Amino acid sequence: MHLSTDVLVIGAGGAGMYAALEAARTGAKVILADRSLIGRGGATIMAQMTVAVAVGEQEPDHWEHHLADTLAAGRGLCDPALARLLCEEGPEVIREMDGWGVGWAREDGHMKQAHAPGHDRPRCVYVDFLNTGPAVSKTLRTRLIRTPDIRRVGDLLVTDLLVHEGECVGAVALHLPTGDAITIAAASVIVATGGLTRLYQRNSASANMGGDGYALCHAAGAELIDMEFVQFFPIGHLAPRLIGMDPIMWDPFRYKLGGRLLNGAREEFVHNYGATDEGKYVVTRDLATYAIVKEVEAGRGSPHGGAWLSFEHCTEAELRAAAGPVIDRLAKNGIDLTKQAIEVAPIAHYHMGGVKADVSMATRVPGLFVAGEAGGGANGANRLSGNAITEALVFGRTAGKSAAARALARTSPAASAPAFAGAVDFLMDGTPGSGPNPAAMIEELQALMQKDVGPFRAGPGLERALARIRAMRASLPAAKPPGGTAYDTALVDWLDLRTMLAVAEGVTHSALQRTESRGAHQREDYPGMDPAWQKNQVIR
Repeated sequence: MHLSTDVLVIGAGGAGMYAALEAARTGAKVILADRSLIGRGGATIMAQMTVAVAVGEQEPDHWEHHLADTLAAGRGLCDPALARLLCEEGPEVIREMDGWGVGWAREDGHMKQAHAPGHDRPRCVYVDFLNTGPAVSKTLRTRLIRTPDIRRVGDLLVTDLLVHEGECVGAVALHLPTGDAITIAAASVIVATGGLTRLYQRNSASANMGGDGYALCHAAGAELIDMEFVQFFPIGHLAPRLIGMDPIMWDPFRYKLGGRLLNGAREEFVHNYGATDEGKYVVTRDLATYAIVKEVEAGRGSPHGGAWLSFEHCTEAELRAAAGPVIDRLAKNGIDLTKQAIEVAPIAHYHMGGVKADVSMATRVPGLFVAGEAGGGANGANRLSGNAITEALVFGRTAGKSAAARALARTSPAASAPAFAGAVDFLMDGTPGSGPNPAAMIEELQALMQKDVGPFRAGPGLERALARIRAMRASLPAAKPPGGTAYDTALVDWLDLRTMLAVAEGVTHSALQRTESRGAHQREDYPGMDPAWQKNQVIR
């Protein structure tokens, strides 16, 4: 099947949905494609916490203060123009979402704002009872349904972007329910496929966050920036078993209730690592991750290899006031926070790097744009807490407007189906039952990245990981299954592995080159920041 449109948006999380809405509002015809159900995959729907934005509803604020905190968190590596765009336009998109009925929590008629780590004041809005991401996603899905110029296509795994005469003119995709190849011609393409945290064994990501967008754009000729900076969320749930709830749900509890982070001896410890915590969650994520890992290495961890997070000082009334029905959901998991602490440990959560773009979200490939976590540069070496959804919405809107303007100004005809023949042949060709099992290789890669390219790195481990990743990549072509089969999990695993290995090599090589510790990139053999390394690494 061959489709044609003005703007193709790949990825239907928060950034992709907002991009599609803005492109349609600008006057373009849009196809919104996702390998999952539209608006049900990606990271936004899983984000239960807060959104950083200088709306100043409960305390005077200005986007310049938000920008100062964003730049400080980025350790000198933020792209100032992108960071400014995020902070300056954040209030506008949050108020637009408010007008669309997202339901930001309110007090005395004003949006409530929480004080998140790294911010100089209460700044983060939220939808109460851990419902921020689901509410944002539902609101955007509702707008999509009401927008006739957006065609929504789920179960579509994009495998290649088509570049013709130096311009991106469309994409090739695998239709998962049939196994057919789908070609899509577009005057502009927006990649909004999220990050890469599926590369790690312990992660907070959707299953489709394996770095698809990075690999697609890089193969098309775009640049990647800051690939070494993977943010680990310090208090991902570890034990007891928790079913049907987000593993990073504990953040807002700490904001509101001052949960105590304790080592195995039930002692507070973050202050021993050059940070101030004092029972309130004000320490940045990279420092909290470092403190927990070091306590575990010193033999002072909790029983399952993490740290204790305790709310035992809180009454049930205080817990219910802060978390409402979440307390009942915890009870169904056998967890009573008034009587027991839970165990937490760092978990791969977000990627600061990505595809290099300008303030219009355009890459160096004409016709190719990015949005949300697929783009890199705005956050530098460490993302400020709460900036992720703001980034998705602001950059999604910007990408949609820019891509639509370019598409509507184009006069050349759309790419025809024969132009896609090479990529279609590659997708359909293969040898049945050949080579190693790609699912097993994905598990091996995740374990390798967790061990050697995790929160704390060293030269020997990075070199070992890089050698193994390159060997796995070399073995990949001979293992490709043929296309054409409905719900072919072997082919999907192979395609995912192809993407994940390419992206893992970029992360690992960049981490090996950066011989310092800065933000989320921590080298055991090069502790401390080196002024000579206050520069970005770009892969092209």
